[in-house]
Amino acid sequence: MKPTLLVLAAGMGSRYGGVKQIDGVGLHDECLLDFATYDAMKSGFGKVVFIIRKDIEQAFRERLFDRVARNFDAEYVFQQHESLLTPQQLKDSEGREKPWGTTHAVLCAEKAINAPFAVINSDDYYGRQAFDVLGKYLSSIDNDCTDHAMVGYILGNTMSRSGSVSRGVCTVADEKLVNIVENLKIYYDEKDQIISEMPDGEKKFFTGKEWVSMNLFGFSPKAFEEFHVYWENFIANNSKAPKAEALLPVAASDIIAHNKGIIKFFNSTETWFGMTYPEDRQLVKDEIAKKIKDGYYPEKLWEK
Repeated sequence: MKPTLLVLAAGMGSRYGGVKQIDGVGLHDECLLDFATYDAMKSGFGKVVFIIRKDIEQAFRERLFDRVARNFDAEYVFQQHESLLTPQQLKDSEGREKPWGTTHAVLCAEKAINAPFAVINSDDYYGRQAFDVLGKYLSSIDNDCTDHAMVGYILGNTMSRSGSVSRGVCTVADEKLVNIVENLKIYYDEKDQIISEMPDGEKKFFTGKEWVSMNLFGFSPKAFEEFHVYWENFIANNSKAPKAEALLPVAASDIIAHNKGIIKFFNSTETWFGMTYPEDRQLVKDEIAKKIKDGYYPEKLWEK
């Protein structure tokens, strides 16, 4: 059974200042997601499902989806504020503008998933090596398997010079994930040291060699059971919180903590680049152009 690629593309892009999911960066105005989908297709994935907001549907279709769908099995689903909420929770959260987070997004796509699946962000470049490794593993498991997977990256390879980033720092033992600790503000200081600024004001220093999560996970559909448990607990405690988010790395860690399965840890040494800040766009364009020049990608990505 060929695995599915699930793309988290419903974010607001508040730091970027626009709909970065569909911003052109290729030689023929392809989006970063064009390249991720192409890599997944070349790595044995059989389908892609995009999770988007309803308000960007038309632009999403024009700028990305219709082109991808002509070359690959593709569909999209909506992450909406009211999805999975009770009438009381909907009332409690009235006026909230921020999406409910990545676990909520994944749950919104549950009905579109009928095979083991990988999850990626829409604004990160992962590299084909990661898709090859994860695609091969997901092709080997069935829908009830409790051995899930992730691909981790070296922290120093995932930093931005344009501002702070959020990274889940991983503890790994025996090639399995032990836990992930979310660090919501990691940046370079004036001495070029990597620092995480904690909510209480404390600063934590990193070497840059730590393994971090870039939301590149691989799950069997069995994982949805634990995701529902996590979501129900989250929304019960946060329906009135205007900015709280149900984060996928936390839900994934709960699989381990609740003894509902393991997460095999694979790794990639490729250098990340992505679309976090407006200044990142030119860097991404340059990196893509370099890969095309080196023959990593064809100049024209899709045949039609």
